[in-house]
Amino acid sequence: MEMLYEVIVEQLLQEMKAGKRMPGDKLPSIREGADAFACSRNTVIRAYRELEQTHRIYAVPQSGYYVAHRRHGGEEVGSAAGVQDVIDFEWAGPDRSAMPYRDFQICMNEAIERYREDMFTYSEGQGLASLRFQLARHLRDLQVFTVPERIYVVTGSQQALNVLVGLPFPNGKRNIVVEQPVHPGMIESLRGYEGEVYGITYEEGGMDLERLEAFFREGDVKFFYTVSRFHNPTGYSHTNEARKRMVELAQRYDVYIIEDDYMGDLDGYARNDPMFAYDPSGRIIYVKSFSKVMLPGLRLGLAVLPDGLREAFLQAKSAADVHSPLLTQGALEVYLESGMFTAHIGRMRDIYRRKAVLLQEAYSKYLPPGTAYSRSSSGFYTTIGLPASLRAQAAADYLLERGVRVDPAQRMYLPEFRQEGVLRLSVSQVEDGLIESGIRRIGDGIRELLRQRSEVRFVSR
Repeated sequence: MEMLYEVIVEQLLQEMKAGKRMPGDKLPSIREGADAFACSRNTVIRAYRELEQTHRIYAVPQSGYYVAHRRHGGEEVGSAAGVQDVIDFEWAGPDRSAMPYRDFQICMNEAIERYREDMFTYSEGQGLASLRFQLARHLRDLQVFTVPERIYVVTGSQQALNVLVGLPFPNGKRNIVVEQPVHPGMIESLRGYEGEVYGITYEEGGMDLERLEAFFREGDVKFFYTVSRFHNPTGYSHTNEARKRMVELAQRYDVYIIEDDYMGDLDGYARNDPMFAYDPSGRIIYVKSFSKVMLPGLRLGLAVLPDGLREAFLQAKSAADVHSPLLTQGALEVYLESGMFTAHIGRMRDIYRRKAVLLQEAYSKYLPPGTAYSRSSSGFYTTIGLPASLRAQAAADYLLERGVRVDPAQRMYLPEFRQEGVLRLSVSQVEDGLIESGIRRIGDGIRELLRQRSEVRFVSR
């Protein structure tokens, strides 16, 4: 059996603690690590990423991974940032300081007591009936009115997307439309898909609905995938008018829409409705995750499915994992049932709204002319469009040397839509007091790169 990434993480931490791996020591390469730990390269990558996110190791572009140095007070920082701490705008998990660890521990203990006999058998493939009842109640607050029988508990919303991409749909069509850009998980799910995959640009002003209608009318489209609010990576949200129009088009041309509402809980504006609220025909497939608002390690989400897809979806999901983890389902059930989730989401909305305001203020203050950015009310994702002469990967490498980690967004585009000058940022885990200084470093870095580019051009003349 392949070694779990958690085991690799723990082994490396123990070696650091015992002094076998000292600050500045280089770790094995991904290939060497896979051989040493007898596992896949992806497992080593995941382990290193976990250690990097907790600042126990750091990456040096074109070189490898190194054990982090310790500063006074025990704080760890990679030498790639010089004397500066790395401000991480790449990692987009929930704010660690606001995570309900203790509350969820109570819920987990209650789940163990409640389901201790069931742990010795396989659970329902569709998800615990009692959890689905609580989810149906929870969804009503999001204007998603459905019954437990149509709710399918999944091991993270990405599992639902993977399954749906591969299923034949009741409309008998075979092609897919996705917004551009789109999060990397969806790009990976579409890799190797046998039908046509069409892209449609999602910008600050919304989407070209006439072009979308043309795809629906002429493109033999089985489904259109969209994040209806707090889009990944731009942070944009569709207006209610646009959502209604998309639903009308889906009904007219017999197209399904997969509505990914992965952060709908964070939308504090009661008048914003999901597409599902406008759909009496059953063409909207509603998908939701709890990873971004609670604990990523929870790995639970849901899909609300029309009757024509329910049996095929359950068969495909059961073939992949039999059922989603019983104890985490039970803990989420207790968390929803007790009212803890409602209180938690109220706190999270305030945190991310504040972070988003600080980010937008810093953008307007520190980014140089010629730099674009998405105006988003989400504290999770925004994008920076670099001046035309700069490339995202080179800029990200340079900014890391200045103590800022950002995410180049090239992998979030279909090949024909590929953008080389876009960075994705998240402030979900960045302390409020570091947002302004981090964006200032980015702005200064962009100016320096532009200056260097200008000097090269002058010399070449």
